Amino acid sequence: MNKRLKLFLRILAENCVIALVPSALLFLLYDGVPFAQLRHLAVEAFVYVNIIVFLAKGTLRPLYSAVSSRGPLVQWTVLVSALILISGAGSVLGSLLLVVLRLESRTLFRVVLFNSFKLSVFLTLVIGVARVVFERMHGQLENTRLKLRTEELARERALKLATEARLTSLEARLHPHFLFNTLNSIASLIPADPERAERMVERMAALLRFSLDAHQGGLVTLDRELKIVRDYLEIEQARLGQRLRYQLDASAELMDCALPPLSIQTLVENSIKYAVAPDRQGGEIRIRAGRRNGCLHIGVADTGPGFTMDSAQAGHGLDNLRSRLAALFGSAAELRVDSLNGWTTVTLQVPA
Repeated sequence: MNKRLKLFLRILAENCVIALVPSALLFLLYDGVPFAQLRHLAVEAFVYVNIIVFLAKGTLRPLYSAVSSRGPLVQWTVLVSALILISGAGSVLGSLLLVVLRLESRTLFRVVLFNSFKLSVFLTLVIGVARVVFERMHGQLENTRLKLRTEELARERALKLATEARLTSLEARLHPHFLFNTLNSIASLIPADPERAERMVERMAALLRFSLDAHQGGLVTLDRELKIVRDYLEIEQARLGQRLRYQLDASAELMDCALPPLSIQTLVENSIKYAVAPDRQGGEIRIRAGRRNGCLHIGVADTGPGFTMDSAQAGHGLDNLRSRLAALFGSAAELRVDSLNGWTTVTLQVPA
């Protein structure tokens, strides 16, 4: 069934409902009205309604297009005038059709026409004006929805671009920081053990290749992140020797969890810089991973003097990591510091 036929049948069904209204009102307001009279009234109303509605459908749309650029006064004047003319023409045609169908007598033609004209003008104006007002309000509502949706998409796009730019900026500062610290570790090996320093250079090259690949991907698996942490700890252990002691505990089922690249490495680097390296006796670092309440929890504990997140230097280390977590996960991610029994633990939480 094509669209035009569907539209015609829908209009016809609506007209049938409208045509039944007078008969229904007569039936409800007055008792004992003969069924024949109700049927006759419904048939006459059906004739008038269909003629007027189809006349309006064929003339109002092109007429409105012709005056749509004019002011409201001109538009409403043309609309009301057109509705009166349409109702008048519909009354004449409807009355003639009723006479032809012998539903009304020729002798009563003038009476039928006069009565139908008064009722048709009233109903056409009420229904027509109400329909125009409704369609205008509906159109304004749709335009408002479209405008809001467009603005929402623009805001989402701007937010996405801003977030991407923010992450790129943060990671751009993170990669050189990691590079410089690793080079310092290797430099300390060159005088004492050149061959070992050469192996560390190869390991550093692998780490840099990983960090560049991770920057392109956005997130990395826990398995890949722990590999870079092990390599970094081996490089630092070559510099610090027995002063650096570490443990790493993470179950195999967590290895596919995703987290920002170099996030655990940042926590480990912070422990080495502030807890292990400054102490002549060195220190110990414990890295543990677990899953709880739908989140991956990574704890990096050290035997250092302890600190608070408020003391984290802006634009570096932990502050960078905290900003990256906020940009990627919002409030679902967390970075907190706890101190207990001589251990300071920085816990990283991300959705998993």
